[in-house]
Amino acid sequence: MFLHYLDLAWRSIKKTPILSLLMVLAISVGIGITITTLNVYKMMAFNPAGEKSDQLLRVQLWSQGPDSWDNFPQLLTYQDVQNLRNIEPLVRQTAMHRTGGVIQTDDPSFAASMQSVRSVDRDFFKMFDVSFLHGSPWAADADVNAAYHAVISSSLNEKLFGSGNNVGKTFYFDKRPYQVVGITEDWNPQPKYYDPSNGAFNDAEQIFIPFSLLPIEKQATWGNTSGWRYEKTNNFQDRLNSERVWTMFWAEFENAEQIEDYKRQLAAYVEQQKAIGRFTDNRSPEDSVQLVNVEQWLENENVVDEDNKILVGLGFLFLSVCLVNILGLLLTKFLKRAPEVGVRRAIGASRRQIFSQYMVEVGVIGLIGGAIGLALAWGALAVLGDKFGTDAALTQLDNSMWFLTPTIAIGTALLAGLYPAWIVCRTKPSVYLKSQ
Repeated sequence: MFLHYLDLAWRSIKKTPILSLLMVLAISVGIGITITTLNVYKMMAFNPAGEKSDQLLRVQLWSQGPDSWDNFPQLLTYQDVQNLRNIEPLVRQTAMHRTGGVIQTDDPSFAASMQSVRSVDRDFFKMFDVSFLHGSPWAADADVNAAYHAVISSSLNEKLFGSGNNVGKTFYFDKRPYQVVGITEDWNPQPKYYDPSNGAFNDAEQIFIPFSLLPIEKQATWGNTSGWRYEKTNNFQDRLNSERVWTMFWAEFENAEQIEDYKRQLAAYVEQQKAIGRFTDNRSPEDSVQLVNVEQWLENENVVDEDNKILVGLGFLFLSVCLVNILGLLLTKFLKRAPEVGVRRAIGASRRQIFSQYMVEVGVIGLIGGAIGLALAWGALAVLGDKFGTDAALTQLDNSMWFLTPTIAIGTALLAGLYPAWIVCRTKPSVYLKSQ
């Protein structure tokens, strides 16, 4: 019976090509705009941490004095991060800092270039699931006794040395030789959840070096720096000793008991710092500690801002306007065929059969409109990426849209078709039989 309804629907669409085309256009434009905004929102709201979202916690400390900031600072002072690194990790932990500089090789034909670099502890790679093609992270000893080792991405490996296993080779970062100890698969989580404050949709770094090199190399920061009081810094050591926040710290846990135990260790640390004259606010040590998981961190960083939510709402509002227009067109189309329905009712067709037939026809129109709308959304995302420099991570069509788009399109069309189909199936055969 369904195939018979499909055949009738297709015949009906061909009989009224102009009206059918107008309905398809209305649905496709509404769907195109809705899916474009929804896709951007979905890509921005994606949590790349997956199942580890609740296990990876960002450490925040209320290190500022009274009458300063109202919220926990996003970053930590260098001295706090150094002290946290000395707390025995329950699972894994990593300090983190974004820097950068010029990279070169021994090949004179290689053009030197500026490169963003992430200094981390070796646990970083397991914590954030970075896969290795060759080699491995540097040895644990390098986190304490600085070594000029580096982990690079597959793309950078090819750029520096050509393809293949180039572990053991050397490149230069700010004129210092670094030995490659590991080559990772190309890894670019979007949003960049381990450091969204420095551009949530910036590409991930392709060079990782030990955090322990930071004070030795006096690395410049390519991230944010904040301070709650004036401090004169004449040299790099002053910066390391200051109360300015510019580094970050992540810890990984396996269960709630570990998290509570770690909080107690952090509270004890804050108490120690209060005793030596730091952490001068009146907050208790327990209230001076905050651990935030990935989901909360992305929310705190406003990775998906309010404007995007409003745009999604406007997209669905526009689709509802299209729905009203489709409803009017369907009423016109179906009522024109009322005499035909009257005859069919007279020869035995039930209201249910008439209603089902027209709903199938509406569904076919919705499906065609959805397919065209998806193509429009794909084109709109491509234009956003090419013409307005929108990040590629936001303008790629999410796989879920291939299923979501026809669902929304058919659902919208069926909703619009309910009233016209109900009106036409209530046609009284006697009225049209008399007129003929």
